[in-house]
Amino acid sequence: MKQQNLRSAFNTRQYMLSKDFEIYYYSDTNPPSVSAHAHDYYEFYLFLEGRAQMDIRGTATPLQPGDLVLIPPGVMHHALTAHDGTPYRRFVFWVSRAYAGKLLDESPDYIFLMQQAAIGRSIWHLDAAERNTAQTRILALLEEIHLDRYGKSAAVSLGVNGLILWLNRTIYEREHPRLEAKGADLVDNLIAWLDQHASEDITLDQLADTFYVSKYYLAHSFKETLGVSIHQYIMKKRLAAARDAILSGTPIARACLDCGFRDYAGFFRAFRREYGLSPREYADTARQKL
Repeated sequence: MKQQNLRSAFNTRQYMLSKDFEIYYYSDTNPPSVSAHAHDYYEFYLFLEGRAQMDIRGTATPLQPGDLVLIPPGVMHHALTAHDGTPYRRFVFWVSRAYAGKLLDESPDYIFLMQQAAIGRSIWHLDAAERNTAQTRILALLEEIHLDRYGKSAAVSLGVNGLILWLNRTIYEREHPRLEAKGADLVDNLIAWLDQHASEDITLDQLADTFYVSKYYLAHSFKETLGVSIHQYIMKKRLAAARDAILSGTPIARACLDCGFRDYAGFFRAFRREYGLSPREYADTARQKL
């Protein structure tokens, strides 16, 4: 299907007809003016061509072809365009709060840009290659929406989710170059970090933030490489440190706290499971061998 057949006639409607998402390809020479407004859904806006500024919360920013704008719900904004016959092309993609919530339930990787927009960042630039990829994805999605083919509903859903994930991944990976540490390199770095911080309170979310990767990828890579989970590794490191402390004469209760255990009963059970003896029995047996 030709690009011009995928274009939508511009209208000033600022509410969604769909409960999930809507996507449009606009190309105008003298678009009607739209006053500042806010809506209750997310708006992705990809600027392709023309002379335009995006006013967000009263601050206008000149746009370059390839600028991606994301307006969260409730934020006042509007585009300021030239009315001199200059072609003005852009993609506009609306996503409801409810649909964003469904994506979050599936994976937080879908909402990195939405989280950034919520704290005040709204504009990113796609280079020429990224812009071409985005345009190809969007036009393929629009074509699927316009045609009546078998599996249309599923294909549209996959296209929408894939587009959102691609935008998030593209920006995230550019801004977090440490994501290039994959596989064994990532696990080696993680082990070195855990060895230094094993006695601290550690969560998967914290590790994901530290190493700039999905917590699911991090957990999977670690388990696949070492054969134990991150939690199991931390537990073994803490138990070994507590054992060494006890053997050096540190009181058992103090060793428990110093090595990261907050619950003595849990420490007792874990120690007995790991070494076959209670902490006291282990210390007594070691002294008898001296």
